[in-house]
Amino acid sequence: MISDYNYKELVTQKLRIVTILIWFTIICFIMRLFYIQIINGDIFQNQRQRNYQRSKLIPAQRGEIFDRNADVPLVSNIDSFAVDIVPAEIPAKDFSTVITRLAEILKVPVSTLQAKLPASVRKSFQSIELKSGVSYESVVAIAENLDSLAGVSWRSKPLRNYLTTGSFAHIIGYVGDITADELKSYYNKGYTSTNIIGKTGIEKQYDEILKGNDGREMRIVDVLGRPLETKVEPPSSGKNIILTIDRNVQLLAEKTLGPRTGAAVVLKPATGELLALVSYPSYDQNIFVQENSGANYLQLLNNKQKPLLNRAVDSSYPPGSIFKVIMTVGILNEKVFPPEKTVPCLGEIDFGARIFRCHIRKHGHGHLNLAQALSQSCDIYYWTVFREYLKIDKIIDYCEAFGFGQATGIDLPNENTGLLPTPTWKERTYHEKWLDGDTMNMSIGQGFNLVSPLQAANMLAMVVNDGVIYKPHLVKAIVDPVENKIVSETEIEVLHRLDVSADVLDQTRKALHGVTLDGEARYAMANPTYKLAGKTGTAEVGLQDRWHSWMVAYGPYGAKPEDSVVVAVVVEAENEWEWWAPYAANIILQGTLANQTFDEAVQALSFQYLPQVKKSQEAYE
Repeated sequence: MISDYNYKELVTQKLRIVTILIWFTIICFIMRLFYIQIINGDIFQNQRQRNYQRSKLIPAQRGEIFDRNADVPLVSNIDSFAVDIVPAEIPAKDFSTVITRLAEILKVPVSTLQAKLPASVRKSFQSIELKSGVSYESVVAIAENLDSLAGVSWRSKPLRNYLTTGSFAHIIGYVGDITADELKSYYNKGYTSTNIIGKTGIEKQYDEILKGNDGREMRIVDVLGRPLETKVEPPSSGKNIILTIDRNVQLLAEKTLGPRTGAAVVLKPATGELLALVSYPSYDQNIFVQENSGANYLQLLNNKQKPLLNRAVDSSYPPGSIFKVIMTVGILNEKVFPPEKTVPCLGEIDFGARIFRCHIRKHGHGHLNLAQALSQSCDIYYWTVFREYLKIDKIIDYCEAFGFGQATGIDLPNENTGLLPTPTWKERTYHEKWLDGDTMNMSIGQGFNLVSPLQAANMLAMVVNDGVIYKPHLVKAIVDPVENKIVSETEIEVLHRLDVSADVLDQTRKALHGVTLDGEARYAMANPTYKLAGKTGTAEVGLQDRWHSWMVAYGPYGAKPEDSVVVAVVVEAENEWEWWAPYAANIILQGTLANQTFDEAVQALSFQYLPQVKKSQEAYE
């Protein structure tokens, strides 16, 4: 038996032990509470906010793009969805199940989703986009299985819809998901990892105007997920853009160029507005909003015809005899060789250890003055005058005055500035001295010099527009889509001024008109409705039976600059030789001035029986 004393002692010891345990527990609890509330208070406060506050992006509608008539959009938006996931909200034991089920619904390989959710992000509360362009049916399937798809959500993400493709692709460009490198550059401008961004063309050049500002829906919920409060920051739509391009002129120029590698430019010389900017081959921008956009891009990138290249702006070519327009202005302005004085052309001349042959070979053009030399495109006339009288420095001076070797400043990315060679450039590049033979080659647009079709159009615009080149541009106005009011309009900007007399330019225009009356282009540029003027060009590229075919032209001849239109066409040497550029320029001018389609312009010029015309028609049947 236990005595009363021993019993009391035993109870007392047990009470001490219990008391110690209670106090130990209380102290541990207090220390833990201190650790949570004081030491790591900020961390747990942030976790509490993440647990109870949910933020959902509301994407802004991207601005639409119109042609100068602003009636029907060239680019619009279509409703679509994107599926996101918050990795940290997926229980580790359910990760494989959730991803497998989601892959089935989205109809993508499990490996595709796993690649977007590496182990390094699986504890992140940052929302990650798994797929865009998700159909409504897929979203419904996700909603029906949401209880078993922890961390998964969806949101509206409109897709770009390019209503006009073909030659419009190089002007408008396309959009795509923002890359990590792009996000680094644009993060401070309000871009996020879920944004789409312009990759080329107007979409890229004016991305910040088109994109608008995304909104947010913020929901506060209790521990059971029940909504307590919802706050909405509405998105603001991107601005609409009205181009200077005329849809009808663009289609006219596109069909006229046809399935020929090359480019065409249609320009209003009095303002710098571009009515058409065509490059062939082109592509369909809608392939970039498809799921396999990466593969589509690589296919275009590896295409030997380079359909992604905007040849009107991003390419440069030897100008050939269209270069004689600048040389004619130089001869007239310098007054060191009278324009009425003749030079004998016997088809070839000896210089140094080389024979320089005119394009018609023996027996040549005979005796020609300046106007006749331009009309017949006599190489020997220009070789003689510039080798003996004006020299290379004058050629460079006039080329610089016309803007060659310089950017035009067009509102498109990646403009090619061409090449204006100089003696210094040759010495640095080839470690060779500049020779008189180089001067002779350059005086007829051969040798090292390169120009883009846009620069060629600007060159002629200088002559048409009384010695002024206005900065070429594609955007006419920016419009607020909500109020349907013009926010800003592109102002006319002088790019270059030519310090020559009005008489010099008048004589040059008369000589260019002569090219279409009794010169090389008299048949191709014959037009019963409008007087035209211009210059042909045939640029050698080292092939025996093919050359780059050029034509720069304007009309109506004799009209005021504000009533005139300038056209530049280049057909590359890789095409079958058919001397198409002069005919194409005539068709484009006829259609533009008379507001006619390609077929109507062809009929007006009686060109319907030409095999070159049939080639263009068959390509669009």
